Amino acid sequence: MNQKIDRRNLLKSGLMAIGGLSLAPHLSMGAFSNSSLSLDPDNRIYRSPMVREHFLPEDVKAPKIIARLSANENPYGPPQSAQKAVIESVKNGNRYAWKEMSDLVDKISKKEGVPVDHIMMAPGSSDLLEKVALVLFMNGGNVVSADPCYMSLIKVAEAVGATWKAVPCTDDWSHDLKAMEAAIDKDTKLVYVCNPNNPTGTITSGKALLDFCSRVSEKVPVFVDEAYIELAVDADTQSMISLLSQKKNVIVARTFSKIMGMAGIRVGYMAALPSFLEEINKITRGGMGISYTSIFAASASIDDTDFQVTTRKLNHEAKMYLYASLDKLGYKYIPSYTNFVLFPVNLNGKDLLTKMTAKGISIRAFDVLNKPYCRVSIGTMDEMKAFVNALGQLS
Repeated sequence: MNQKIDRRNLLKSGLMAIGGLSLAPHLSMGAFSNSSLSLDPDNRIYRSPMVREHFLPEDVKAPKIIARLSANENPYGPPQSAQKAVIESVKNGNRYAWKEMSDLVDKISKKEGVPVDHIMMAPGSSDLLEKVALVLFMNGGNVVSADPCYMSLIKVAEAVGATWKAVPCTDDWSHDLKAMEAAIDKDTKLVYVCNPNNPTGTITSGKALLDFCSRVSEKVPVFVDEAYIELAVDADTQSMISLLSQKKNVIVARTFSKIMGMAGIRVGYMAALPSFLEEINKITRGGMGISYTSIFAASASIDDTDFQVTTRKLNHEAKMYLYASLDKLGYKYIPSYTNFVLFPVNLNGKDLLTKMTAKGISIRAFDVLNKPYCRVSIGTMDEMKAFVNALGQLS
């Protein structure tokens, strides 16, 4: 790494102004949104020891985007119930919603089977990942996680002085739990697990992870990011929240951004032991950043099981269509339990971004172990057909 790229300069140059295209969804990092990104000698964004990411050249002029498939958003939401709740509640947006927040926490408590004092709210689960990193690593230490993984917690931890012990995923892209446990030392303050994982889309066995979390949490807190767990169809998985009833020091983050279709409305929560939440609350208040209307939208969407079932069904159908299409085109994809798919391509990542953008398709382009990969989010069936058509023209 020998260069830095500034987010504000990207905005000014137009790279982030193309309808939230390739860079927009992942350049914002909360309190550190004005910090610089590291570039490697090949002018790729340095994500991890295993992963680099390409970005669009400054001179790319994008047409109208017909398929935004770069940010793992739910193309069907927010549900009508949440939209109605926002409209009806906005007139009271001059008020704080403490009671309504408490009512939402009650609903989450019942849904997850834990007492209300085990829940902390926030504007999205990434906010909680960052808050935990800020509090735990302000005096140094290290965090253990898989590589690749979702980088929000990792990057903030590093920004405040932590070191990252990156443990490569196994051959099937699941977490190498044995190696992760072996990586823990006296300076480890947290183990971070993203399951299903981003950007690979893969799952780590629920039973194996439960055993791992139960055992390892006796040594060090284990943070399990379950942002995509509701989308994991026919998967060997389960939530780690059940371990809280055994007083295990496990933290579980969930979000309304994926299955609920509320990425822009910003609501998330984490479940943890009250003693752990107290440490976070000493430094920052989790729910203070959630807007009045977002609380009502979340409360409505959590009750809207029909929408959640429909989202899961449509996401799965569109993904199966993508799998079949990739098979026909000769691409070997990584089986995904999320709303995105990662697969290797035979085209330089920057060229892939440029050519797909020219066709009105936004995707992500990574190099994993120096091999080019495309990560495409699952959109509507029409959007996936547009993506497949554009990809076929590149084959």
